[in-house]
Amino acid sequence: MRILLIVGGWSSEREVSLRGGQGIEKALRARGHEVTWFDLLEHFDQLSDVAAQHDFALINLHGAPGEDGLVQSLLERAGCPYQGSGPTGSFLALNKSAAKQVFRRAGLQTPQWEFLPQRPAAGWQPRLSYPIFAKSNTGGSSLHLAPAHNKAELDAILEEIFAAGDAALLENAICGKEVTCGVLGEEALPPILIEPVAGKFFDYTSKYAKGGAREICPAPLSPALTARVQALAVQAHKALGLHGYSRADFILTDEEELYLLEVNTLPGMTETSLVPQEAAVVGLSFGELLEKLIALGMQQHIKN
Repeated sequence: MRILLIVGGWSSEREVSLRGGQGIEKALRARGHEVTWFDLLEHFDQLSDVAAQHDFALINLHGAPGEDGLVQSLLERAGCPYQGSGPTGSFLALNKSAAKQVFRRAGLQTPQWEFLPQRPAAGWQPRLSYPIFAKSNTGGSSLHLAPAHNKAELDAILEEIFAAGDAALLENAICGKEVTCGVLGEEALPPILIEPVAGKFFDYTSKYAKGGAREICPAPLSPALTARVQALAVQAHKALGLHGYSRADFILTDEEELYLLEVNTLPGMTETSLVPQEAAVVGLSFGELLEKLIALGMQQHIKN
């Protein structure tokens, strides 16, 4: 199969995308596919024409463009199938404040929040009580994310977010463990319990530094709690109208309450990333997972 591997882009997560793309290209070639490496930053204006010459596009982008639905829209116009969710679901999931509205209407518990599309006026005070987590509204990889225990700390984090050109999302800090759960097709994968080593939460260093976090898969949870995490991940996937695969991130409190933080429509895809780890537990190698995503993408293309 002629596969267009779309990588890079121009978001703050460009380097993560490029690193992951190398492993994907190697795995696809090992399975006999013809792969075209396509860095979106360098060749965006040629995307539609090049996509029309391929059988399938595999998108390994993080942030915008990629998770915002733009690339998916162009691929659809070019008649090129791709893996994962379509433009609408991608856009809703990437925009955290929009996604939380969808979660709330679907009955999914998510931390209380406040959306700041621009720098607040002088004298502004948050509606939420401290501690507060401040994060980029559309960013990922835990970049521009940190807890604030007072106004001075919050102002510093917000300045970093707005300086990067994004809007900000504030959330009540929920104490608990971090649990993530992938969905493949419409079936939940085994959850992972994340225990950061380098810090108190799963920040950029914890995600990408060697030994930055312990990722325990399957998560050491009771069968009932595991089933509840999986059911909520599927519910969030469907509420956003997603296809193919996704990964939902939760906080699990000591009282075993689950708070949905966000859903990722293009999860990291190195062999040691979270969704590939979960897939391995159910017997899918990295290459087999990629083949499954291709098959699901082709099925969705036929439906559309």
